[in-house]
Amino acid sequence: MTERRILIAGIGNIFFGDDAFGVEVVRCLTKRKMPPGVRVIDFGIRGIDLVYALSEGWDLMILVDAVRRGGKPGTVYLIEPESTDNAKPAASVEPHALDPWRVLSLARSLGGNMGRVLLVGCEPATLESVDGSMELTEPVKAAVPEAIRLLDSLVNDILTPTTV
Repeated sequence: MTERRILIAGIGNIFFGDDAFGVEVVRCLTKRKMPPGVRVIDFGIRGIDLVYALSEGWDLMILVDAVRRGGKPGTVYLIEPESTDNAKPAASVEPHALDPWRVLSLARSLGGNMGRVLLVGCEPATLESVDGSMELTEPVKAAVPEAIRLLDSLVNDILTPTTV
């Protein structure tokens, strides 16, 4: 049996407060030993790098990002984007911002060998920062351990063979 390959990709801008949620979760994960086949990368705002990484034939790709869904700040979501979810033109990826829906669309349009994609998101309190704050708000900071537990569960589920 071949080794399962999982990519956990942190997304966000550390200068925009809660937008750094994905980057912070990945920072915490990189301090731990991960199972074989699991790669954890901080993509920050490097969208084109993520586009190429998504096309590398992963069994599971988990994007971690702050996402507005209308919930209470700090709410952690598990989202499985469909190919048409939040469809945006795939023509470009902004060099200093990373929109996960646009990145997925571009990767698909380039014919990337994409496996299953999940998004672990957190409802931000704020995504703007007039002063370039590099700190998460308290509710989002408190959601980091919950997101890590969810990621651990997802990784364990795909790496543990099921018996029939």
